[in-house]
Amino acid sequence: MSGFADFPLAKGLAAVVDPLVAGIVDGTGSELLDQVTPVTAELLRFWFQKDYCDLRELNFHVGQRAAILNVIYAHEVLGTTRLRDLYEAVAAEPMLEGGVLGEVVRERHDHPKYAAKMATGTGKTWVLNALLVWQHLNNLANPQDPRFSSNFLLVAPGLIVYERLLDSFQGKEQGGERDFTTSDIYRQQDLFIPDTYRTQVFAFLQSSVVTKSEIGRKVTGSGMIAITNWHLLAGKEDPDFLDDGEIEAPGAEIDPKAAVESFFPLTPGTSAGNSLDVLDRRFLRGGPLQALKDLPDLVVFNDEAHHIHEVRKADEVTDVEWQKSLSEIASTKGRRFTQIDFSATPYNEVGAGRSKGKAYFPHIVVDFDLKSAMRAGLVKSLALDKRKEIAALPLDFKAERDEQKRVTGLSSGQRVMLQAGLKKLQILEDQFAEADPNKHPKLLVVCEDTTVTPHVVDYLQSTGLSDDDILRVDSGRKAELGPKDWEPIREKLFDVDRHKQPKVIVSVLMLREGFDVNNIAVIVPLRSSQASILLEQTIGRGLRLMWRGDPSIDELKAETRKRISEGLEPTNYFDVLFIVEHPAFSDFYDELLSGGLMVETGEDSGTTGATGDLEHVDLRPGYQAYDFEIPVILRDADEVLRQPSVDPLTLSASPYPLELLLKSIGKGDRFVSHDAQTGTQYGDYRVDCGVLTATGYNDYLSRMTTRITEALGRTMTKSQSKYNENAKFPILQAYRPLLTGWLDTYIRRRLFDQEFDPLAEENWRVLLLDDVAHSIAGTFATKLVEMQESQVVASAEVQHRSLSEVTRIPVRSSTAEEVNKCIYPKLAIPSHGGGLERRFIRWADKDSGVEALAKVHEYRHEFLRRPYLKADGMPAQYSPDFLIRTPSTVYVVETKAQSALSDENVQRKQKAALAWCEQINELPEVQRDGRVWAYVLLGETIVDEWHKKNATVTDLLDYARLRKTDTTRQARLF
Repeated sequence: MSGFADFPLAKGLAAVVDPLVAGIVDGTGSELLDQVTPVTAELLRFWFQKDYCDLRELNFHVGQRAAILNVIYAHEVLGTTRLRDLYEAVAAEPMLEGGVLGEVVRERHDHPKYAAKMATGTGKTWVLNALLVWQHLNNLANPQDPRFSSNFLLVAPGLIVYERLLDSFQGKEQGGERDFTTSDIYRQQDLFIPDTYRTQVFAFLQSSVVTKSEIGRKVTGSGMIAITNWHLLAGKEDPDFLDDGEIEAPGAEIDPKAAVESFFPLTPGTSAGNSLDVLDRRFLRGGPLQALKDLPDLVVFNDEAHHIHEVRKADEVTDVEWQKSLSEIASTKGRRFTQIDFSATPYNEVGAGRSKGKAYFPHIVVDFDLKSAMRAGLVKSLALDKRKEIAALPLDFKAERDEQKRVTGLSSGQRVMLQAGLKKLQILEDQFAEADPNKHPKLLVVCEDTTVTPHVVDYLQSTGLSDDDILRVDSGRKAELGPKDWEPIREKLFDVDRHKQPKVIVSVLMLREGFDVNNIAVIVPLRSSQASILLEQTIGRGLRLMWRGDPSIDELKAETRKRISEGLEPTNYFDVLFIVEHPAFSDFYDELLSGGLMVETGEDSGTTGATGDLEHVDLRPGYQAYDFEIPVILRDADEVLRQPSVDPLTLSASPYPLELLLKSIGKGDRFVSHDAQTGTQYGDYRVDCGVLTATGYNDYLSRMTTRITEALGRTMTKSQSKYNENAKFPILQAYRPLLTGWLDTYIRRRLFDQEFDPLAEENWRVLLLDDVAHSIAGTFATKLVEMQESQVVASAEVQHRSLSEVTRIPVRSSTAEEVNKCIYPKLAIPSHGGGLERRFIRWADKDSGVEALAKVHEYRHEFLRRPYLKADGMPAQYSPDFLIRTPSTVYVVETKAQSALSDENVQRKQKAALAWCEQINELPEVQRDGRVWAYVLLGETIVDEWHKKNATVTDLLDYARLRKTDTTRQARLF
């Protein structure tokens, strides 16, 4: 099956889908949005449109986006019901090569089937979550659509992945209870689910998850999310499927019916109305297999799917028994059975010796490999720790055993490797502690088998490590302790990132998948197996990023990736994974080295600083003279809002001519409109015979009212508790009925500068166009902002924050600028594109009229982040570049390249900053240190011109300060 190694489906789909992505991201529109359901279009905008992404700290990266889009395009747009149909649609020519056709026409591929090849650490579970939300919401919107389902089966390869999936959907377990608020989908709801759908999705998740222990006992009402491991689905813990052993399956066939004998004796409730007595009868007459086959639809997500497709018998590739059971379950459902697989290694190893090869899955629809992930900086870089003593001595790297093959101790080679790993760990611990004392690098030791791990623990203790420094995790230890004592170890394992101890984790194969922690920085592989899957899985345990969100460190990491790609040793060790060399891994290492994914580090690498040229600058002695006291207004002066009065007939008309719009949209029933502000859907009401009902029009007005009022009252906070507190007093809520009436009048009499009846013929369709909806919302939002007037009845509540609360900042010594009039003796300057900032800092530092200056750290001085409304009406945040203090004024300064000054969003930031300064200036002088606050936007040209003329910075700032000509108080919106 060599033809699958080129991933023909992934390439064919990418050729079609990739050109459609830009229009989704920039919000200009994409053909893809017209080809999918209204629900899917809304989700794609919410997930990928830049306006929404800018509001979130976390977003899908390009690999996750490709996986989601390719699956959705293949399933929803192409609508193929067999793997063969998908090949005919996007990979017709490759289907005729290399035995591809013979595989794809096999009966087991006669249902929708997709596989995502994604490197370890790149977030496969988030893709799974997104696709589950996509399926469920579409099924709710149209239960009769055969493409969608609310019945899900999540199949894990073993305990660790099983627990990870439960964490993702039910939340982390502490004290025997799972907290839903710690689940992935709840914690990242801003990423996964538009506001309008969250109640539905959360209710589904909290009522429909079926755990392994509840299988056959829990009946759900509106679908299910069943989570289990594939061992259970094979009917028993078959010896062919070992937790801590090689992946071999020489055993006998298992009856497909027996494969599900212990699974799902009860069918969950569906729209067909399965009552308890019906379920009981079904269980009695057909058992679990019949119950599964009777489900009207099912989506199966196979996590780490290389376990469950095929295994090696002799040198032939055959189906595993669970895959046969899947095929039988699918046989009654046709296209309403969908299979989606995830794996970093979606292949089976076939042959042996020189004839050994990889048989890739035929249904891979996206290929986001390790090389792509590393080049994008989404996972750690790799360094091979190649020690001279390892290269020079002919050491045995297998444990010492007696005549009965019982382990008697570690070999000298294994001890040398452990010494090398401990030495590297100590270097990282000492130097990372200076960068961030809350970062705790870990060493992972992967052993031959469970009989070796106790000897590794004994050796580590002999080097001076305590019991608390070492965590042994393997099936042997689990069996020794029993379930009750094992649970605290499991909880400790998944929380290792936050604690200094344990320092070393010792395992066999239990952690080869699903062990999703960030701080594994050194791996010592003591296994002798040369199986490619196991080698890749071993490395995968340490690939997740440890360092995020610091611009200086991000620069150093980018330099490391560049140096490694050029075969050069890194100059720092931020997010570098060190693997202590093992001779059995040589071929695999060579492949990584030749691909520019790994670099060798030798004995002299001990002189390389783990943190490169990063240094942490503390407050200077006497910093108080240069500190800034920032008035943070927690609550404006209590105000009584005067009832707004808007004459809709005086508002500006739409720039879009009605005749042109009517001609463009034509006639027909297909329509959709989405709110780019809150994700509110406008096209989800009933249209009978092409005529909008009065109820539907009233619903439109209600949704538009909600959109405008929520846009004006949106609270900029990531904290749910703060949002709930701040949202108790939403702006304009009391006047929503008035606004609805104004909207109706405006639409009927002013929108198109002529009389307009939305209920006549198909006129209503123009209201569903995004541009028209944006125009209406923007017109009213602007007017209502202007109309906001209030009467002060109590003084404002103000909290003062100091820049010196951030006692230490990271800078790169090679690019930092030394300063005198700042709380820090050095300030960070970007290594690329920082010329204007450097010139401005030097100029200001020498100006005798400047008392103090500060460069705002975007991530650490969070209280200086300012909200503003972008050009498209979306709320966003930004941080100013500098604060400059003179005897009479505090200047909020932003420096921009000349080309950026005319950008509309830059101008909107300018208005918001000016409004903020005005708000501060309204405070009593004692609350703002007797100084006036002013905002200055400086382009590169004016800075250079005034500097050449020997003017002072204070002269320029006073000249360029923005004076408000419009009394609009934008900051009050937030």
